[in-house]
Amino acid sequence: MTPTPPRRIAVIDIGKTNAKVVLIDSTTRGQVAVRTTPNKVRHDGPYPHADVDMLWDFITAALRDIHAEHGIEGISITTHGATGALLSDQGLVLPVLDYESDAPDAADEAYARVRPPFAETLSPRLPNGLNWGAQVFWQSRAFPEDFAQVSAIVAYAQYWAWRLTGVLASEVTSLGCHTDLWAPDKGDFSSLVDGQNWRKLFPPVKPAASVIGTLLPAVAEATGLPVTTPVTTGIHDSNASLLPHLGALEAPFTIISTGTWSILMTVGGHTGALDAERDSLANVDAHGRPVPTARFMGGREFDTLVPEIAEPTPADIAHVIANDVQALPSFAPGVGPFGGQKGRWTVDEFTLTPGQRTAAASLYLALMARACLDLCGLGKSITLEGPLARNRLFGEALAALSGVPVFASGDATGTSLGASLLFGGSLAQAAGSHALSPLTASGFDTYVERWRQRTAG
Repeated sequence: MTPTPPRRIAVIDIGKTNAKVVLIDSTTRGQVAVRTTPNKVRHDGPYPHADVDMLWDFITAALRDIHAEHGIEGISITTHGATGALLSDQGLVLPVLDYESDAPDAADEAYARVRPPFAETLSPRLPNGLNWGAQVFWQSRAFPEDFAQVSAIVAYAQYWAWRLTGVLASEVTSLGCHTDLWAPDKGDFSSLVDGQNWRKLFPPVKPAASVIGTLLPAVAEATGLPVTTPVTTGIHDSNASLLPHLGALEAPFTIISTGTWSILMTVGGHTGALDAERDSLANVDAHGRPVPTARFMGGREFDTLVPEIAEPTPADIAHVIANDVQALPSFAPGVGPFGGQKGRWTVDEFTLTPGQRTAAASLYLALMARACLDLCGLGKSITLEGPLARNRLFGEALAALSGVPVFASGDATGTSLGASLLFGGSLAQAAGSHALSPLTASGFDTYVERWRQRTAG
């Protein structure tokens, strides 16, 4: 960490659906400025891949504009997981594979013979490229001549740190998010890494909350920033949401980081109930400790269920509950606690108004979140981060389902705020955070019981 933390911190926040550059004031912890762009997958080349050139142009332009308007004194980085880069001295050897591509499935049988057991990695076998280790394994076999040129394997956050500074590093939150590459209880690379002779390709591990370096001269020129601008090593986005709460809340406590994914993490919880068949796992926090985690694609499913969002009225909620209007999992195949089930409605969805659909989808997400808590453990409190913190019905339903206090964060982008803390400092309860009252709608208990019966099989 720098002796004097910078005040104006630009956070590069690469989510699966959108990318942002957010300027955080480290004194007030408030957002000063934000730039966003859709994060679209490219389908040219050898396989679907991240459009890193577009993202780089967006990042440098956003840094330039924000610095000209407000001044930037430091840069922090957070990205989605299950993604990494294969580098040589010339740059990218192969495109950055999109984790939703099914290309790695071609090596699935061979990969199954070499991947470590769940007990070692606390990482379940996930579909497509959601295990970063499966991506690297497939790339090494599908493109052997290219892979022979690889001199460094870096996680996605550290790829962007390298683009900014030219310095290579590994980092535990990115290595420890269902990659098959990390053994959380040992705090070291897994047997897969040594078995494939990859250890020499991973740069030294550095803390997320450390300065990896300062800007390359060409980056400083392109952005107008001083070449001395410090850049953090970077952090996995779900762990960025977790960071402000470490040491601030009584353990065990649950944080729900939301966006494309809804990630439920119970700090201080036990890993014994994790189920490799139900998309639960251990993440690794910024201090290297295993954190029992369960997840589902809440944002993606909500978008599928609700083409037109409308704030549900009490009448909408009452209609949904009284008429047994339920969405049943899963609308994101292969992931979440019910990944093997096919999503469906209990009624003709096209008879529902936008408000009724929004109400039913919000209750569905709350029921999915409660199912996840059976896997990762229920904390003494639950804090909602990200877009779902603004969905009052979701929070009220979850408060009723969990029986513990549920707090909606006042910050809409918990990942960006958390990533700004990599430069140091702490966070009091965010302005605008508030407790949500449990839902008291008539018939809700019966509604819940029916949903659980339908999903049990």
